[in-house]
Amino acid sequence: MPLDPEAKMLLEQMTTVVRPFDELSVEEARAAIATLSAAAGEGEAVARVENRAVPGPRGEIPVRVYTPAGRAPLPVLVYFHGGGWVIGSLETHDGLCRHLANAAGAVVVSVGYRLAPEHPFPASGEDAYAATRWVAANAAVIGGDAKRIAVGGDSAGGNLAAVVSLMARDRGGPPLVFQLLVYPVTDAPSANTSYRENADGYFLTAKMMHWFWNHYCGKNPDLSDPYLCPLRAKDLKRLPPALVVTAEFDPLRDEGEAYAARLREAGVPATSKRYPGMIHGFFGMGPLLTQARAATKEAAEALRAAFGAR
Repeated sequence: MPLDPEAKMLLEQMTTVVRPFDELSVEEARAAIATLSAAAGEGEAVARVENRAVPGPRGEIPVRVYTPAGRAPLPVLVYFHGGGWVIGSLETHDGLCRHLANAAGAVVVSVGYRLAPEHPFPASGEDAYAATRWVAANAAVIGGDAKRIAVGGDSAGGNLAAVVSLMARDRGGPPLVFQLLVYPVTDAPSANTSYRENADGYFLTAKMMHWFWNHYCGKNPDLSDPYLCPLRAKDLKRLPPALVVTAEFDPLRDEGEAYAARLREAGVPATSKRYPGMIHGFFGMGPLLTQARAATKEAAEALRAAFGAR
C-alpha cells in the first residue's frame, strides 16, 4: 500500500527539523535524535519512576525503572532503546517505556548501555546482558517477578534483545519468557529487497545504516558472530517466544521477518507483524501515529499473554 498519510506528514516535518544522521557528526546526531523524540511530547504518568545504576562489565550501567500501578511482584520487561548502537538514550525512549509499563502491566527497566563509536561491539550487548542478569537476580528489589522476565527493544535495541536471548540460552540464564523485537537489526546492511526498495526517502536510509554499522563494528567485522548478526546464528532452538514487528517502508523489514521465520523453523513460537504504510521508528510515535498506537497495543497484549502463561 502507499505510505500512510500520517507517516507522510510526519516525514515531511522531520526533514525540516534534522538532516540525515549520516551527514552529521556523532555528537550532532545524538542531539538530533533528542530533538526528534521531544516532538512526541511528555509521556504518560506511571506510578513510580526510579533512576538506578547496576554493575556492568566496564563500570556501572544507568537504568530507569518504570513501575505501573499494581501489586508486586509484577512481571518485568527489560528494554533496550534504538539508535544504531550510536545514538538514543534513556531520555529518547522515556515516553515509550512509560506507555509499555502501563499497557503491559509490567515493570519496565530501560537500559542505558554504552554507545559506539566510543564503545564498539560487543560493548552494548555485554551491557544489555549484564543488566538483564542484574534484573533477574534483584527482581524483588524493583517489585518484579524473576520468573516472568521478557526482553525487548527497537532497531538496534531489537538486535540487543535478540542477542540477550541468545546469550541467556548459551550462558545458562537467566530464563526469559518472551522477546519483543521491533524492526530489529538481525544482519549486516545488505542488498535485499527492503534495502533496495527503501534505500532513501523513508527516514532510515541505507546510507544511514552503513554509517551506524561502521561506527558499531568497523568495516570488517566477523559476520558469523551470532551476537552481532543473530540471523546468521547456526542454532536458534530453545529461545523464548517472540513477536517481531516490522514496517513496510523500512530497510530492516526483510531481515526482521527472516529472523521470525528462522525462529519458527527452529521450533520457537514467533509471530511476525508487518505494519503497512509505516516507516522505521513508527513504534515510538504513538502520540502522532494511529498505527503506532495499534502496534504498542498488540505488543502489550503479547507481553501480557506471555507473562500470564507463566
